[in-house]
This record gives sequence, structure tokens and C-alpha cells, in this order.
Amino acid sequence: MVAHPDRDPAAPAPWPTMGAWLRERVPDGVDVAAMLAAQRIVDERGRPVADDEPYAPHRFVWFHRDLRDEPPVPGTLHVVHRDERLVVVDKPAFLSSIPRGRHVVQSVVVRLRDELDLPELSPLHRLDRVTSGLLMLATQRRWRGPYQGLFEHRLVRKTYRALAPLRPDLELPTLVRNHIHKERGQWCAQVVPGAPVNAETLVELESQVGEHGVYRLTPRTGRTHQLRVHLLGLGIPIVDDPLYPHVRDVPVDDFSRPLQLLAAELAFDDPLDGAPRQFRSVRRLPLGTER
Repeated sequence: MVAHPDRDPAAPAPWPTMGAWLRERVPDGVDVAAMLAAQRIVDERGRPVADDEPYAPHRFVWFHRDLRDEPPVPGTLHVVHRDERLVVVDKPAFLSSIPRGRHVVQSVVVRLRDELDLPELSPLHRLDRVTSGLLMLATQRRWRGPYQGLFEHRLVRKTYRALAPLRPDLELPTLVRNHIHKERGQWCAQVVPGAPVNAETLVELESQVGEHGVYRLTPRTGRTHQLRVHLLGLGIPIVDDPLYPHVRDVPVDDFSRPLQLLAAELAFDDPLDGAPRQFRSVRRLPLGTER
């Protein structure tokens, strides 16, 4: 959907035609000329918009973008729990939680709405596309409020595990506390020295795998990329992180090196019946390339 901005009707038209307006305002990657010629852009009455049609403000036009062919994301999308209100899945790395950008069909929501016949299924929290592990979803809109409130008020106990280098001189456990900020449109988040603390993570070493350690991470906040930034700050960046410490140019459909970060456990008291709930991932580190 594309909406026209309001403007003073007495002002001169900023574009001579609807085609000129669409070419300037529609996102890159859309062949406006071809869509207009095929009558695939329509107004609010369903009438095709013509390329040379005079520009008019205060109108809506509608179109559907062509979707690219999406290669299947490798790995099993495990359903670890399902009841009337909740679905909890254990997703592989590279599978997006929601349809977004170049990942539409290959997303948890699109796949499971069809597979489970749950048209209102929606996630209750965020989990990065490159992160593996537990994602909790509401089966219907009416259940979203109570469960989203748990996440908003930090009443869900989350445990992650990460594979990262060992540092013999690093004293663990340690509580990392700082201020993380991520600019919209930027790939990486940054630590802001001296700013009020908005990110906390308890870091513990659980075991050793060769030259790497398996770290247990207990976040007390949920900033974007928090765990990845905190381990980087300790000098132990997570194995196969495509952003930290350096941004790697990885093709969007390259599934060969999954980020070694796992959303391993979720625990909380159910807001509707008070019952204790706990869910655990079926995956273990190190994560391999799944088929």
C-alpha cells in the first residue's frame, strides 16, 4: 500500500503525473513502469492507475510487490509446545521470525500459520533471524496482551548459550552493565560510555569445547544485539557472528556458518492461570549446518 502525503491544494502539483510520483516514492527494486503497464497499481476503487494520469493529492494507491524465489532455510522448525493459547518453537538459524524484507515465505509465522492452521498466529517477542532457539507465539489475537505483558515487564526468565573463545584471564561469572544504542538503519549497535545503564547480562562459563567455551548468558534486559555486544566487550566475540567484531559480506542465502548463539530456555508464571511454565531448546552447541 502507498499513501499520498497531504499538501496544500492551492500549491502547484509537485509531480506532473502519477507515474512520476510513483517512480520517486516507491522503494527501489520495484519496476514501476512495468507494473503500471500491466495495470497492477490500482486506486482505492480498484481502478488501474495510468502512467500519464495527472497527479492528484489525498489519494491512496495499492500494489503487491513481486516476491523473489526463496531457497528453503535448512534445519527443522521444532514445535516444542502447543496448547490453546501458546505455540513454542525451536527455530534454526537463518529462519526469520516474521515475514520481512527478502524473507517472507521462509519465516516462522508464514510457515506455521499454514502448517498448524492458525491464521492469527503471531510472535510475542523478538528473535533475530541468525539466532537459533526458542520463540513463543500466541495462537490468537485475544491471547497476545497477557503474554506480551510478561516480556514488556521482564517477567520471562531467558537463558541463552553461546560458543565463544576462552580467555583464561577473564574472571567469571561476571555481570556486564552498560548503555547500548543502535541507530535505525545501522548494522551494528554501540556501547555509549558514561550513559545510563540500559543493558545487563550475567555471563557464566558452563563447559569447554576444544578452544572454545560454552557460555551461559542470562540477560536482565533486552536491547538489540545485547548479548553479541556484551561478549564482544569481554574480548570473546561469538563464533561465526557476521557483524561483530567485523561486518562480513555474507550472501543472504548463505547458510553455511550459523551464529553460535542459542535461545535455550524460557521460564515464567502463566499470567492467566498462574501455572509455572518452562521450555527448553532441543538444540545444543556447537550448532552445525542443518539439513
